[in-house]
Amino acid sequence: MKQTLLLIRHGQTTWNADHILPGQLPGIELNDKGREQAARLANALALIPISAIITSPLERARDTAEIINQGRDLTIQLEPNLMDTNVGRWAGQKFDELAKIDPDWKAYVQDPSVAPEGIETFPQVQQRALKAVEHWRTKDSIGTYPVFVAHADVVKLLVAHYTGLEAGKAGKLFIDNASVSLVEIDSEQLQHTRVIAVGWSPHPGWLKPAIVEAKKDKEDTSLNENNEQKK
Repeated sequence: MKQTLLLIRHGQTTWNADHILPGQLPGIELNDKGREQAARLANALALIPISAIITSPLERARDTAEIINQGRDLTIQLEPNLMDTNVGRWAGQKFDELAKIDPDWKAYVQDPSVAPEGIETFPQVQQRALKAVEHWRTKDSIGTYPVFVAHADVVKLLVAHYTGLEAGKAGKLFIDNASVSLVEIDSEQLQHTRVIAVGWSPHPGWLKPAIVEAKKDKEDTSLNENNEQKK
């Protein structure tokens, strides 16, 4: 049986916007922009016959899963092994501040395959995330288009596995909020597994500066043309 796995990162939270590490802290929900992002992605996926939705139990992922599920009436399954990286003492701290004061953090960013005590390494996160995906996707009732809603690190590490990228280098991948990565798997010929999209979004955040700049250039050009016509 061929399956297409949809690996979805949750929508934006206030913590994402403020560049704060959430880790596995509870109570972090989508902000208004995050809900809009999730709704936009759900609309973009409307024609895909999603057969199951499995999500990290953290609120930001659950919120996203519920928006994806609107109009589908699927039972959302909670999977603890899809939770975000356990960053221990770093949870709740800003990335920029950690980079200034904590050499352990700087070392972890350079090589997340090694971590201080109480912090998960990328290989550890990858191992549990893969265990979760394999557990669910091989169930007889899961269908051909299962959705897994998780977090940036988890999606990066799953994509890294399916592309053959070393876990410690997965941080080089960019996974936007409310984006989907697609992995096509043939259960009888696993060597034919293909990653057909990485971090796709109907409105990618990384394009915004370019779009704004292009719009400004167009407006400036139109203004100049109007001024020339008036002369």
